[in-house]
Order: sequence, then structure tokens, then C-alpha cells
Amino acid sequence: MGTRLKSVVSEVPKPMAPINGTPFLEIQIKYWISQGIKKFILSVGYKKEIIINYFGSKFQNIDIKYVVEDIPLGTGGAILRAMAEYNINKPFLLLNGDTYFDIPLEELYNFHSTKNSNLTFSVFESSNTTRYLSLNVNSDMKIVSPNSTEQLNDNKYVNGGVYAIDPEIFHQIECEPNKHISLEAEIIPRLITNNMLLYAYKFNSKFIDIGIPEDYFKAQKIL
Repeated sequence: MGTRLKSVVSEVPKPMAPINGTPFLEIQIKYWISQGIKKFILSVGYKKEIIINYFGSKFQNIDIKYVVEDIPLGTGGAILRAMAEYNINKPFLLLNGDTYFDIPLEELYNFHSTKNSNLTFSVFESSNTTRYLSLNVNSDMKIVSPNSTEQLNDNKYVNGGVYAIDPEIFHQIECEPNKHISLEAEIIPRLITNNMLLYAYKFNSKFIDIGIPEDYFKAQKIL
């Protein structure tokens, strides 16, 4: 609902916040289209009509589909709903609607495939582990635990909001359908406990989170 951003953007849902007149979500979608993505599923809820009416079922000849959350399902619940509604059974890219991470998709997917990873995070180094999900990794960049206060090395890797995911991992955990569940706080720890292969791949690319006014104004200049 973008409550931290409402002092500067209140009339549209957060992903539609204008960046020099262009909705943030449009900038994101165009970026991933430029890297070869040909189908998008948008999970929408708050002020959903604004997003649906803007993009419709096709945008720049790319298919756009929607999953409507009548009640907020959380980051994990939204994924499970989308997978169920559209019978997703092939690897997919998961993106946050309020962050922009300038990464080469081919590089991420090559790493994901080489490691036989079930879920790969795109990460960057940051000491701001209160605002972003921190990840504890071993020397092979395999994720040992999320939100760990005890780092295995001096690098503090945080989640950049771009994931490569093999959908079968969600069959390994029990989740009630259509219930609120967090990907970061609930699903990921279960996956680690179940010995799924979760990896992190570091990028030194441009990262923008428009969640607070200060960074929203920075995005006007950076993008």
C-alpha cells in the first residue's frame, strides 16, 4: 500500500509512482522486455484498477496477465496464488514491484543453472540489513540462513528483489492456499530446512528502492 511513500505519492499504488512522468512499473517492464522476457504476471490488490487499466492484456505486444488479491496474501502467498492460477511449472523470474535492479538476466540464469540452484537471489553488498533482507552465505555463495546476525564472512549480502526460481521447490513445503504468508520470513527458512539449494549471486549494478520519499526522489535522477 506504500504507506511510507504516501506523503509524496498518494493517488496511485506504489509501483505506479511516476518517475519523471513514467510509472515506475512501466520502466521495470520495459527493462525486462529488453532482456527477452515475453510474458508477465502482475499480482495486484491495492488500487488494482489503475494498474490493470494502464497495461491491459498486452503492453508493447507482450502478454500481461493478472492475479488479484482480494485480501493481501503477502509476498509468499502472492507467488503461490499466481502459480496455481496459471499452472506455472517452468523456471520463472520473480520481481519486486517497488525495486529496480539493473542486472543481466543471462548472467543470473547461467549461474542458477550451473549451480543447479532451486532458487537464486540477486544480491548486493550493503550494511543496511535492517531495511533489506540479509543473507548468510558460505564460500560457494550457498545460502545458509536468512537474517543471520552471525556472518560467515565479512561481506553483508542483501536481497535485491530479483529471483530465479524453479517452481517445484514449493511442492516441498506445506502452505495453506489463499493464506497470508511471507516469502522472506516463512517460506525461505522452510526451504533451507528442507535442504533445497538456495544461492546468492552478487551484482555491482544500479539498485533503486522507491519505498521511502528520499529514495523516490533519487530515482527521478538515476532513472
